[in-house]
Amino acid sequence: MYALVEIKGKQYKVAQDSVIKVEHLDSEEGAELEFPQVLLVRTDKKTTVGKPFVKGASVKAVVEAHGRDSKVIVFKNKRRKNYRRTRGHRQQFSLVRVKEIAGAK
Repeated sequence: MYALVEIKGKQYKVAQDSVIKVEHLDSEEGAELEFPQVLLVRTDKKTTVGKPFVKGASVKAVVEAHGRDSKVIVFKNKRRKNYRRTRGHRQQFSLVRVKEIAGAK
């Protein structure tokens, strides 16, 4: 069984006991969260597609850790103009473990 859930404007495919990397959440480690924006639920017997969300379905999860991804280098260059700019960026993320997909029958 799996579900498609929307978290902070992005869609993730989750299954029970899976760990997903999402954009940084303003919750402490160990905090329990519930995501009610479930777009699709697939069980062994049937698939339920929401319009736009599945009624009564939600995903319950726990925040495991917070971190920062590896550095991404952003380099701008304009040829023949002696213009060069280098910037680095490290995106923050949260690791979330899915406890259960509730409301899926």
